[in-house]
Amino acid sequence: MTPRRFPWLVYAIILGAILLFAAAPLLSVYFTYLVADAHGCTVNEASVHPCMVLGSDWGGLLYFTGVMGWFGLATLPLGGGAVIVWLVVVIIHYIAWRRAQNTESE
Repeated sequence: MTPRRFPWLVYAIILGAILLFAAAPLLSVYFTYLVADAHGCTVNEASVHPCMVLGSDWGGLLYFTGVMGWFGLATLPLGGGAVIVWLVVVIIHYIAWRRAQNTESE
């Protein structure tokens, strides 16, 4: 009987989802300031400022995506905790998988 492979790909996809969730507010702010700097716009948390991009006003969108950065106060710690739980689960699963592989080979 051939041994089954450990599901590293599944765990990598889960880790990627956790990291994307944790970094989403930071990516939102990064997008905001990339667009605003490229078009010479002012973006701050005080109010919406007009910003013409591709012939339309993106000021409201840039304000919204800029303020979304505050969610990082929640998503970064939650993502860090989720990475710790993910790591513990991977270690426990890998140890159990190795033991099962060793008992099958005997």
